[in-house]
Order: sequence, then C-alpha cells, then structure tokens
Amino acid sequence: MALRINDIAPNFTADSTEGTITLHDWIGDGYAVLFSHPKDFTPVCTTEFGAVSRLAGEFAKRGTKVAGISVDPVEHHLKWKADVETYSGQPVTFPIIADDKLEIAKAYDMMPAEAYLPDGRTANDTATVRTTFIIGPDKKIRLMLIYPMSVGRNFAEILRCLDAVRATDGVPFATPADWTPGEKVIVALSVPTDEAKARFPDLEVVLPYLRKTGLNG
Repeated sequence: MALRINDIAPNFTADSTEGTITLHDWIGDGYAVLFSHPKDFTPVCTTEFGAVSRLAGEFAKRGTKVAGISVDPVEHHLKWKADVETYSGQPVTFPIIADDKLEIAKAYDMMPAEAYLPDGRTANDTATVRTTFIIGPDKKIRLMLIYPMSVGRNFAEILRCLDAVRATDGVPFATPADWTPGEKVIVALSVPTDEAKARFPDLEVVLPYLRKTGLNG
C-alpha cells in the first residue's frame, strides 16, 4: 500500500556514513528530512547534497535532522562525500544512508516491488528514488515531494515547506500559496468566524471561508 500523509514513517535500521542508524531513535523528539537518491557520483545528486550541506545551519535552527539516502553502499558514499564537499565548499555533516538492497526504497514505496539492481546499472535503473519526506516528532509523514531525474530539487522550497509544517503543527492554521515565515496564515474552517474574531484580534475576513491572522494573533 502506498504511503500517505500522516502514515507512520516506516522504521528501519541501516548503515550510514555516520554509523548504524535506527530511524525513529535517530529522529528523537524533533523533525527530520529524508531525501533519497538513485546513485552516488551523479551530477544532479552532487549539487543537491551540496545544497543541503550549505543549509545545514538552517535545518539545525529548526530542530530538524537531515539524512540522505542513496542506493549504494557506505564505502561508495564515503568517497562521493569528498566530491560533494569539493563542490559545495562545505562539510557534509549529515548521514548518508546506504540502501544498496533497496529495502528502504521499497518500504517507502519509491520502487516497484520487483525492482532490483542490475550489474552495470545507471541512475535510470533507480530513477524513482528521488523523493523527499518531512517527518514529524510523532514519526508521521507530514510531506512528500517527488522529483524526476531531470529536475534538481529546490531546497529553499523544502525549507519553506518545513517552516509551514512546523507553523501549522497542532494548531488550527494553514498556510496560503507562496507563504513565507512572518506572513499571515489561514484560520481553519473548523473555527467559526465569531470564535476566530475572539481568539485572533487581527483577524482579516477576506471571504467568509478565507480568514487570515498573524501567528501571534
């Protein structure tokens, strides 16, 4: 069955460049971003890992751990890591998880059940393994983004999505299109307008079903 928003992220134990990781234990009580890749030593993936390296401080400020997953063994990851650091000019401070048996890719529904790794494969053989997951402290999947081989991920957008997920977690808010931190949020329809006016003094009623407020009221 395909994974859906609010499903518990499948737990796993796997080798990584930072040692053995058990996902749920590693996440702890914060958020986590998992971003997967079809092969080491590929150009787009190298630029993406470099982008995450440059944003490491931003994820840390948000109490969020980041891990890459690539369908290659750890010894390949360690060699590729040096290329990423050369490209980005920044150290790779997050783990790169090995999924050379496709166990994680299949558990996260990133590959067909019968998928395997042929000898002499290229990244095209595992092309669907280009997915990003945001996972909450409760270990539930909050967001999934899937990219084709030809489109590099926009990690500024992934960071924006993380901000939106965190801002609306457990509160009756949603974010409008193109929202960025500091802008008004939408009050959920579960809150009647009269109640919303009482709870949020700055309430802006744009339409009967579209009410906005600042996060601090």
